[in-house]
Amino acid sequence: MPKNKDAVSRYRWIDERLRNKRLPKPTLESLIEYVSEKMDAVISTRTIQKDIQDMRQDPELNYMAPIVYDRSSKTYRYTDENYSIGQMPIEEADLQGLEIAIGILEQFRSLPVIQQFEDSILKIAASLKMNRDELQHQGLIRFTRTAQYKGAEHIREIVEAIKNLEIIRIAYQSFDRDEPKEHWVEPYHLREYQHRFYLIGKSQQTRGGAVLTFALDRIVKLWPTMKHFDEKNFDDASYFQHAIGITVHDGEPEEVLLSFTPRQGKYLKTQPIHASQKIIKDTETDCHISLHVVINPELMMTLLSYGPNVKVLQPASLVNRMKAETQQMVKLYQ
Repeated sequence: MPKNKDAVSRYRWIDERLRNKRLPKPTLESLIEYVSEKMDAVISTRTIQKDIQDMRQDPELNYMAPIVYDRSSKTYRYTDENYSIGQMPIEEADLQGLEIAIGILEQFRSLPVIQQFEDSILKIAASLKMNRDELQHQGLIRFTRTAQYKGAEHIREIVEAIKNLEIIRIAYQSFDRDEPKEHWVEPYHLREYQHRFYLIGKSQQTRGGAVLTFALDRIVKLWPTMKHFDEKNFDDASYFQHAIGITVHDGEPEEVLLSFTPRQGKYLKTQPIHASQKIIKDTETDCHISLHVVINPELMMTLLSYGPNVKVLQPASLVNRMKAETQQMVKLYQ
C-alpha cells in the first residue's frame, strides 16, 4: 500500500537517529521522542514499531533496512554502520519512469507552466542520460523488473498527435485476435495504470466512431497520417469518474455495497478503493462501504484480490458474478 508523506518523513527521521554516532544508540522511547519532536506531533509507540517493521521488510518500500534490537541494552541499531535509506540503489524501472516523465514534459515545452521549469527539466534530462552508463557500471542499478513500460517508445509521437489534433494509424494486436487489426484513431488522452500506458481515442473503424482504449504495449506499429480532426471536448476526469482502472463501459454506474473484515476495513479507511467510497457501517464485526462505480473487470479483480476479507452485498448481478468466479477457483483445487 502506498505510504503517505508523514510516513516517509518518519522513516527519514528514524534513519537519521539510527545513523547519529554522536548520540547513544536509541531506545524505543528515545526514537519516539526524537521523531515526535521533528514532526512536531505526538507519535504513538505502535506507529514507530510499525515504521521500523516496514523499513525492515516492506517490499514496496524496498529499504530492507538492517535494523536490529539489542535486548540487553534495549536499543536499536543498524548492523551496517554505513547503511542509510537515502543511499538506496536506483532501479531500472525508476530510471525508465523518470525518462518517460521527462519525455512527456519535453513535449509540452511551449506551455507557460512548463517554460518556468524548462532549464531544470533539461538539466535533469542531460544528467540522467550522462550518468546512466556510469551508474550501471558502478552497480548502483538493479535490474529487478523488465519491460516495465513496454510501448513507451510510442509516447512522444502520440503526444504530438494529441497536441496537433492529428489522426494516427496503428496496427493493434489485441489478446483475442491472431493478427493485428488496423485502426485510424483520433487520439485524445494518454493514461498510465499498473505499469502500462493506454491511449484513449476514437477509432474511425468502429461503428459510430466509438471511444476505445488501446494499450501501448500492444501497438505493433504506428504511422502518422497527416490528416487532422476537429477538436473534441474530451474530459478525462469525467470520462473515468466512475471507473476503477482503465475500462469504461457504456453502462450507468451502480451502487456497490461491500462488507469487509474489521482489519481490512482499517486499511480501506486510509486507502479508499475509489473516490466515491463511503463508510456505511463500522463495527467490531464488520465494515460496510459503498462505491458508486461501473462494474468492470478492474473492479472484479480488485475485489477478488481481497479474498475472504470481503463479501459483495449488492448489486445482485455483481454478487452472482463474484460467486461464479469463486466457484471456478474452488474447482481448480479439487
